[in-house]
Amino acid sequence: MAQRLATEYVKTCLHLTEAEMLSFLEMLYMNQVNPRVKVTENGSQEVAFQDEAGDEVNLSFEKRSGYYVCEGSCRLSNPKLANLMRKAIAEFKGDAIVNRIYATFTMNYVYKRGAVMLITEITTEHQKIVFEHKDTLGQLEKLFHQRRVEQEITAVLGQIDELLDQRNAAPEQKQDIDVRLQSLAHQLFTLEA
Repeated sequence: MAQRLATEYVKTCLHLTEAEMLSFLEMLYMNQVNPRVKVTENGSQEVAFQDEAGDEVNLSFEKRSGYYVCEGSCRLSNPKLANLMRKAIAEFKGDAIVNRIYATFTMNYVYKRGAVMLITEITTEHQKIVFEHKDTLGQLEKLFHQRRVEQEITAVLGQIDELLDQRNAAPEQKQDIDVRLQSLAHQLFTLEA
């Protein structure tokens, strides 16, 4: 198995409530990571800790509308810290673009609301999608609605055929039938759009 050289959080976005911020810090402490927390004047917090390679990781949580918002990037060479950040993204429903860097390739992960949406293997020669989240329920709902529209179109076409037959059979009602036909033609146009 290939050994990971580093994990790069290219773009990270976490929105934490006060309780979630405390849970995040507790998660760090529980995993023997001793963060240094600096609270600024406006209530924002800067969380700094070192990985085993001595690289310092700084996460700035800006206080906005009752949330602590962390938007930024970092590079981790320690697998334990990288796994801890992955858990934080998942648990706190964060968004992120993450590169897991190996000697001959990079695995790119895209997280939305804490879930992996896309995994791509990137080499110098090609990019290959390894996993892509599919919204099966959404696709089925869309298909259902398309069929419902098809059924409505069939019903409108049936009404139009009946009115055309009535128009041929009763020329004295031609004006009334034409008004109804015009309305059905507009409805058909809307459904087909």
